[in-house]
Amino acid sequence: MVFSDFTSGTMRLYDNWIKDADPRVEDWLLMSSPLPQTIILGLYIYFVISLGPKFMENRTPFELKKVMITYNFFIVLFSVYLCYEFMMSGWGTGYSFRCDIVDYSQSPTALRMVRTCWLYYFSKFVELLDTIFFVLRKKNSQVTFLHVFHHTIMPWTWWFGVKFAPGGLGTFHGLLNAAVHVVMYSYYGLCALGPAFQKYLWWKKYLTSLQLVQFIIITIHSGQFFFMEDCKYQYPIFVYIIMSYGCIFLLLFLHFWHRAYTKGQRLPKNVKNGTCKYKDH
Repeated sequence: MVFSDFTSGTMRLYDNWIKDADPRVEDWLLMSSPLPQTIILGLYIYFVISLGPKFMENRTPFELKKVMITYNFFIVLFSVYLCYEFMMSGWGTGYSFRCDIVDYSQSPTALRMVRTCWLYYFSKFVELLDTIFFVLRKKNSQVTFLHVFHHTIMPWTWWFGVKFAPGGLGTFHGLLNAAVHVVMYSYYGLCALGPAFQKYLWWKKYLTSLQLVQFIIITIHSGQFFFMEDCKYQYPIFVYIIMSYGCIFLLLFLHFWHRAYTKGQRLPKNVKNGTCKYKDH
């Protein structure tokens, strides 16, 4: 009886909450409820933490050079496209970079932003392949807490953004992250091409700094919301989440930077010297 009451109460709470969702995305892939993505992400964590390493334990690492070249440059092109769409659907065509509210209309620009938000959300599932490649190549030392946490929390939280607020100031960090990924995946694509391209990768040491700058900008952009007296952004809770996300990852990347680049710290060689073998976002 107690369990039944709890279940029915939870369902009523969910029904009251979901009725305010954006109807424009109701029938889109993965948008019916948070359950499908939760299952996918749960399977992802199980694979990279347990199933994958056990499967590869007595096997020779897979040779995935051609696959990784194709994958990395595909992400570069996809990220460029996302940047363009974010700019054309708001950030380059009218947004103020301050109190930008969500446009829930059926206008072409508003619908373009909704589509762009969903594409960005979907790209986070494509990027789960980063970790799958690590496991299949037996690079388990690179499957860090920072890496797995980042790849898991991004799609899970963005579902709520697309479902309730696909547009406005809450999408700025999507634009910025897509721009950063253009640089990062270009680097890893060139890495995958082999030693002949190493001389073009002198800027590898700046990648972690680029990530730190990204999270500082995200935190500053979100933080200005608290100093605007009459901002009518529809879902302030998302501002809190984005700012928390920016602060948390700023601290995590600072910790990584300190361990990777401060003398006396012991990290795997491929992590510390920033070679092509290491990837994190």
